[in-house]
Amino acid sequence: MSVFAMPSLGPDMDTGKLIEWLVKPGDHVSRGDIVAVVETQKGAIEIEIFETGEVAELLAQPGQTLPVGTPMARLAGAGCGAIPAAAPDVPEHPSVTPPPPAPALASGPAPASPAARARAAELGLALDGITGSGPGGAVLLADVERQAAPTARPGLDMAEMRRAIAAAMTRSKRDIPHYYLAHEIDLQAAQDWLAATNAGRTPDRRLLMGALLVRAVVRALAKVPELNGQFQTAPYAPLPEIHCGLAIALRAGGLIAPAILNAQAMDTDAIMAAMRDLVARTRAGRLRNSELTRGTITISSLGERGVDALTGVIYPPQVALVGFGTPRLKPMVHDGTVQPRLAVTATLAADHRISDGRRGALFLAETDRLLQEPETL
Repeated sequence: MSVFAMPSLGPDMDTGKLIEWLVKPGDHVSRGDIVAVVETQKGAIEIEIFETGEVAELLAQPGQTLPVGTPMARLAGAGCGAIPAAAPDVPEHPSVTPPPPAPALASGPAPASPAARARAAELGLALDGITGSGPGGAVLLADVERQAAPTARPGLDMAEMRRAIAAAMTRSKRDIPHYYLAHEIDLQAAQDWLAATNAGRTPDRRLLMGALLVRAVVRALAKVPELNGQFQTAPYAPLPEIHCGLAIALRAGGLIAPAILNAQAMDTDAIMAAMRDLVARTRAGRLRNSELTRGTITISSLGERGVDALTGVIYPPQVALVGFGTPRLKPMVHDGTVQPRLAVTATLAADHRISDGRRGALFLAETDRLLQEPETL
């Protein structure tokens, strides 16, 4: 027997509100299955489980706000890495009383979770007109909210998000000795290659400059691998997997930086598809906990409506953040003459406990070199 507890979704999270269970006692779960939806300052997050077993008992009920680490369910036959069954019982807290067993997903022509069914009835929406993202195509609460207001994130409290961002960034600047570097990169070769490549593609398959920037950063980490990882306990060790966080602006304001998992195994087309998917799910409130907790480096790009450069703050426990300003036409020397060429200012904020300016400069120079040969990315 083991315990599934309220996970931490980042250094800025102390509690989470259980919105709905997607499993019931007796269900078999496998590593990677989505078992619950939890609301945090970042909105509604789909919670994955990282062990295999059978749901023996649900200890929390929808609507409860639980501190991080609070037991939520007991699992029978769970694999290694689970919290031992001897872990403390639910702490004394007015919002954490043991619940009755949760009802199963409703069956019928449009299967839906109880919370989704109740919300759809409240909004006057027909379940059979909503595309479900749950097990077997079941309609979840997030699906109903997305149908009702496609541009809104369910349960997102902007004041609370600002508070959480401020707390995380204050902790970062206090605890991490930052150093900063900036470098101007000629993007004209990359822009010309993109134009030629996209000319023969349908709109849904066209590449954006952002995908090339992400791919170049991921490949440059092979030259300076210490910039990729999470520094939680000494001694620090870089990670071989690159989970590349993307700073995504929400339409209502605020930023979230979920990660493209295992970006080192993706080519540019795969990264472009992953970026489209991540942006859509972020703004629809359908992120997973692994995408918020496993990031090893973050990229923040100002896109086409920003300013020339940004100086980032590292998102702990990561050790580096790469920033790209707005690409602009600038007079640059190329082949011995001054020409108007597209350029961007790339910046690096890195942890001085892990690397130094010489290594950071090598990383930015490698990113630049790779962008001069876009066809090899």
